[in-house]
Amino acid sequence: MTSSVQTPTEPVETSRSIFDLLGGEPGVRALVDRFYDLMDMEPDLKELRAAHGPSLDEARDKLFWFLCGYFGGPDHYIERFGHPRLRARHLPFSIGEIERDQWVACMGRAMEDEGIDPALVERLLQSFFGVADWMRNREG
Repeated sequence: MTSSVQTPTEPVETSRSIFDLLGGEPGVRALVDRFYDLMDMEPDLKELRAAHGPSLDEARDKLFWFLCGYFGGPDHYIERFGHPRLRARHLPFSIGEIERDQWVACMGRAMEDEGIDPALVERLLQSFFGVADWMRNREG
């Protein structure tokens, strides 16, 4: 009698963190830089860009530090600023559905441009959408 249970031919990748899958700090930095480069040059992201003020330098560093820890790497952000308190830290900025949608779209484009595996892009976009939606502090 043969078994009807099939063994997978390739194991599912579960041993590496997202941080490692993205290439560690250089990969996360490249993603963040592409994200802000797109935000700065794409006309369909103008509301998102306007919400960031005249310079993106500080935002680039803070998102890089945050994502390193968020993705399972070093907690650079927490070491510098303590608990992220994302919603509280974003309350001074007007964030509605437009900014939420543009942030998620921009990150999706940046991940695609950086050649991140499409399955990982989809997984991360779902997570990012939930966080971005929770950050909204106004209608529209």
